[in-house]
Amino acid sequence: MGHVLGLVPARGASKGLPRKNFRLLAGRPLVAYAADAAGRSGVVDRVILSTDSEAIAELGRAAGLDVPFLRPAELAGDESPMLPVVEHAVASIEGGGWPVEIVALLQPTSPLRRPEHIRRAVELLRETGADSVVSVVGVPPHFSPDYVMRVEEGRLVPFLPEGARITRRQDARPAYVRDGTVYVLWRRTLSEQRSLYGRDCRPMVLPASESLSIDTAEDWADAERRIGDRGPIQP
Repeated sequence: MGHVLGLVPARGASKGLPRKNFRLLAGRPLVAYAADAAGRSGVVDRVILSTDSEAIAELGRAAGLDVPFLRPAELAGDESPMLPVVEHAVASIEGGGWPVEIVALLQPTSPLRRPEHIRRAVELLRETGADSVVSVVGVPPHFSPDYVMRVEEGRLVPFLPEGARITRRQDARPAYVRDGTVYVLWRRTLSEQRSLYGRDCRPMVLPASESLSIDTAEDWADAERRIGDRGPIQP
């Protein structure tokens, strides 16, 4: 088997919650939670931090992350997509003679991530041979695209045409959203399809109790409460 690269992306700037990657959550920076989960997963061979900030790089090194480069400024803007960030990191690592087979993208804004989540995602990728595996959570039925509405010329109409047949939220089709806990993909998905997902993306469904993505002050407060309730990171 080839190498599994864990990649933790953390920019210095943050639009939703300013300086969130510098703040301490229950006494620890966000990158430390990602480092712990990856290190204890048993399936990641190397975990690196991609950041444009030397201060965040120091936080990463203190947490045990490898920081082999600083991300170029053009890949660290508010509108910078994740695909070129991953491509840059993989190219940098492989340029140093470390071949990558699988990439596990671990955003630090998901501090409830457990080693088991990463382990399950990598196992599912290998077992299925899919292009990628992405963690998702179920959308409450009243938020399903079948049930939600939109305003068109002042009139309230179903968001989807077929939604006109749905009169009870219990009848709405199950829907899911990517929650940011883990994205796992083959190196070949990145190079051959220039995608983080590919044509065959498999879901790893998580319960809402195991999912959290921090983007606002309210999310941060929720994270502090839930981290406190959970205690030490679980296997």
